[in-house]
Amino acid sequence: MAIPIKSKEEIAGVKKACKKTASVMKRLSRKIKPGVTTESLNSAAEELIAELHCKPAFKGYMGYPKSICTSINNEVVHGIPAEGRLLSEGDILSLDIGVVYKSFYGDMAATFAVGEITAEAETLIRTAREALYNGISSALNGNTLGDISSAIQRYVEDRGYSIVRKFVGHGIGRELHEEPEIPNFGSPSIGPYLENGMVFALEPMVNDGDYRVNILEDGWTAVTEDNSLSAHFEHTILIWGSKPQVLTEF
Repeated sequence: MAIPIKSKEEIAGVKKACKKTASVMKRLSRKIKPGVTTESLNSAAEELIAELHCKPAFKGYMGYPKSICTSINNEVVHGIPAEGRLLSEGDILSLDIGVVYKSFYGDMAATFAVGEITAEAETLIRTAREALYNGISSALNGNTLGDISSAIQRYVEDRGYSIVRKFVGHGIGRELHEEPEIPNFGSPSIGPYLENGMVFALEPMVNDGDYRVNILEDGWTAVTEDNSLSAHFEHTILIWGSKPQVLTEF
């Protein structure tokens, strides 16, 4: 497996796309509240993306019908926005946003509280966010892909949660999904070595119960098999120097 090393031009392009992706996420997150429909969030995202002279990365990708993914409560990833999907007090909502800017991609996800949520849901969200940053801290020049996967899995399972196996992180750049696939579970010190100039989208999905998921009849929405809550965080990062750069932080 050959992992692409990005040129200076490509790194600059991805950084710009990621900055715009983070801007959309920040502004969209302010619209999350009880009574809002996921379709209205999708429409707002399309307006914001167009305002930034970008295109949505997800719309039409392998037939996906919308510009963002909105996954509520037991929905793990790929929830499809719809006019009839109202956010309610106490829900948790995972937003997944991908943007294309001048042929370069940015990709990120985050889980948000809708109004007041339970302490258990807050802890799940915090664990998923910290699991992502734990994986990022292992994304160092000279480490292996297995070091990232192991760091994420260990952090999640040590706290009594499970890490989803079916979906993985990925390389990103001129394509939304590039080599390599990056599982959120595995053993340290195995797999390809990391080098400066690699760009990855790391994205742990953490379940409050079992790690298994089912796909709904819409062909996209993944839900927890045991109906437990799920949280999802994702950043696009650059392997560089002694510390990875998070390109989609806001």
